[in-house]
Amino acid sequence: MFNRRSTPPAGAASTATVRPEDTKYPPLQLIAYGLQHILTMYGGVIAPPLIIGGAAGLSATDMALLVTAGLFVSGLATMLQTLGLGPFGSRLPIVQGISFVSVSTIVSIANDGGLRPVFGAIIVAGVIGLIASSFFAHLVRLFPAVVTGTIITVIGLSLMPVAFRWAMGGNAKATDYGSMANIGYAGLTLLIILVISRLFQGAISRLSILIGLVIGTLVAVGTGKADFSGVGDAKLVALPSVLHFGTPTFEIGAIVAMTIVILVIMTEATADILAIGEILPTKVDKKRLADGLRADMASSAVAPLVGSFPCSAFAQNVGLVALTGIKSRYVVAVGGAILALLGLLPVVGAVVAGIPYPVLGGAAIVLFGSVAASGIRTLSRVDYEDNLNMVIVAVSVAIGVIPIAAPDFWHAFPKGIAVVLESGISATAVVAIVLNVVFNEIRAGKREGVSVFAAAQDQREELGDRLDDDIRK
Repeated sequence: MFNRRSTPPAGAASTATVRPEDTKYPPLQLIAYGLQHILTMYGGVIAPPLIIGGAAGLSATDMALLVTAGLFVSGLATMLQTLGLGPFGSRLPIVQGISFVSVSTIVSIANDGGLRPVFGAIIVAGVIGLIASSFFAHLVRLFPAVVTGTIITVIGLSLMPVAFRWAMGGNAKATDYGSMANIGYAGLTLLIILVISRLFQGAISRLSILIGLVIGTLVAVGTGKADFSGVGDAKLVALPSVLHFGTPTFEIGAIVAMTIVILVIMTEATADILAIGEILPTKVDKKRLADGLRADMASSAVAPLVGSFPCSAFAQNVGLVALTGIKSRYVVAVGGAILALLGLLPVVGAVVAGIPYPVLGGAAIVLFGSVAASGIRTLSRVDYEDNLNMVIVAVSVAIGVIPIAAPDFWHAFPKGIAVVLESGISATAVVAIVLNVVFNEIRAGKREGVSVFAAAQDQREELGDRLDDDIRK
């Protein structure tokens, strides 16, 4: 993949020899374009800390700390990825944020032992990922579309119960949990997002999640549902606290589960780096790919020290680059600086932590559903003819939704195994990877046309063709 020189937009300072990603803009344009990137992904970057904090039973104050730590780490990770530091950073316009991929596994670990084993597992898994970055291009064949699509689909499905619990009120012990009022706030927020998405185009449509949260919260404030009393007690400016939640602990089962998640994150990051290279277009070789993964993993490994979680590229911002034509990595770096600045303002975290759970639930239905839809879109590109890919998807999804359908299913298993399998994402990844190797990578004993699933699909298509012909007659 090699450069094709493109004419930079008006206002850009560039010459014919400058790569698209190295285009520079005047300061005000850098800030405006950078802020646009942050507004596009802001709802996504604050959601994981809120989900995890809620699962861990944190107070509003600690939830606010998780949010600001996530913003701060995401900002620094974005600047490292875009500006680069030695062998770290792809130097491409990629926005980093707290990865949704890790949420389901983190929640599973936190439910049993709190955040300390979560942070310990992230540190070890991040270091493993950092070591693997240099040769991950050779491992990526273990994560074809049939594997990654299945995993991403299950991630979305695994998160949906969280969205509905939020819509019901977030606290199962509260007297109004599941009340029509709570569900009404969630429904209103969802309706606002859908109306904005349908009626508006461009920037406003992309901000539908954020606008829905703001309007839903304002309605909740007007009816006395929202509580922002913690905002007045929050400091205006403060550095993130180091090891605020305690010294990390290291448990084998949690580390194994998180390492699987990190490998999935690396696979997604690889796809995003290659995609942005095509969009610019610019050359992305193995070295540049490894540098980008190294930045991902370094950010993820140090994130727990300030109370945050694994980072990865945000796909919606990759799409924003394609949509706007603003290809400069300096624009995204400025966006990263804005994120880091927000992370130094505890009052921002307190405001976010004050958003009522039902309002968050309405937005989460769209956010989490879009994760599942993204996985389905990936699976639509998979070839199912004369192979067992249908079996891989079927069995992997079935295993992945066990924690949703039967939460006690794995309780009789040894703890080290259960902590891996009780996370739908980890269980799906293990099963999908193993089945893909057995069915697609190992050639011994493999014959064509033996899949009853593929044959059934062919018969359905043939029936559909006959029905079409009959209708046209």
